[in-house]
Amino acid sequence: MLMSDSFENQSLWIDNSTDTELTTSYETTAWDNITDSPEDITMAPTPDPNSMRDFYIGLTLAVSSSVFIGSSFIIKKKALIKISTYATRAGDGGYGYLKEWLWWTGFFLLSFGELFNFVAYAFAPATLVTPLGALSVLVAAVMSSYVLKEALNVLGKVGCLLCIMGSTVMVIHAPQEDAANSLPELGVRLKDPAFITYICLVFVVSGVMIFYYAPRYGQKNILIYITICSIIGSLSVMAAKGLGIALKDFFSGKPVLTNWLTYLFILCLVTFISIQMNYLNRALDVFNTSVVTPIYYVFFTTSVIVASAILFQEWMTMDAGSVLGTLAGFATIVCGIFLLHAFKDLNMGFKDLSNITQKKENRQNSINDSSPNHVQDETTFNSNIETEALLSNAEEGRARDID
Repeated sequence: MLMSDSFENQSLWIDNSTDTELTTSYETTAWDNITDSPEDITMAPTPDPNSMRDFYIGLTLAVSSSVFIGSSFIIKKKALIKISTYATRAGDGGYGYLKEWLWWTGFFLLSFGELFNFVAYAFAPATLVTPLGALSVLVAAVMSSYVLKEALNVLGKVGCLLCIMGSTVMVIHAPQEDAANSLPELGVRLKDPAFITYICLVFVVSGVMIFYYAPRYGQKNILIYITICSIIGSLSVMAAKGLGIALKDFFSGKPVLTNWLTYLFILCLVTFISIQMNYLNRALDVFNTSVVTPIYYVFFTTSVIVASAILFQEWMTMDAGSVLGTLAGFATIVCGIFLLHAFKDLNMGFKDLSNITQKKENRQNSINDSSPNHVQDETTFNSNIETEALLSNAEEGRARDID
């Protein structure tokens, strides 16, 4: 009996130890498979508790940057108007604005806005920060109507509403976490063949544009200057993003100053911004601002989104609904910017819309009362009425601007 009990206990011990070994072996093998398989890591990433905090910090900085930049334009404009009454205007070569405190207020607001925009790239994806720059146009348009007493027509108000709606949609659907949060991670991504190919394409296209097309057709075709500053600008944003990550690592106590990527980002940022601003100023000097601004916004933002998608692969973590939502928000902002600039000289309000409708009804009644021999085509007549009203409003707007 004792031998039997001893044998049974020994068997149970062997079984338990075997089960434990099998379980341990299975767990070890499973863990080895997970750590050795990049696909498994991608499917089940470890959540970063600080990602949402960084996202909202970057969002706040981007919106604040747009408010500062947009308001700085209006304050500097008001200062220049004030200076023109007692000193030589800046357009005539005068520097009296350097003695005006209001102009310096606008200058510092612009500086803070650009600084906030730069720091925002360290916390939020470029896909979110760059399109939100359109809010500066919205702020400038609204403030100009109140501070400078410039008329904001009904189409401009619709454009402002579209900018707000598009920005809201992009904030909701934009990627909330960067794929690279440190310089070593970013250094690995810079070696990605897809991004290297993109850089080569940018250099080739911009080189052909600068040395061949710009000298021959730059004064005639707005897309040449805009294309150059947009695709080069996308690389400047990537450099700003990298330098922002370097500063973030520096304040975290990491050895950033000994990393050659930090100095590469500084060199690229200075070089690319110089080229970008050079050709943007050429476009503004040759072509109308109301045409340059919306086209440049579309081309520049699109280039940044493409470059960011290739380098950081932000779209890989988004579902189809978020991708479509981001693109829809961007398209809505583009429509708003177009309405703000394309029809800014059109003096038309809600009352003018009702007047156009009333004129059409009155002329329609007169047509119905006239003899058949003098009846004009209804569609052509209505078109003429609308054209006359729009031209009249445009002339009134130009006359007001001249005064």
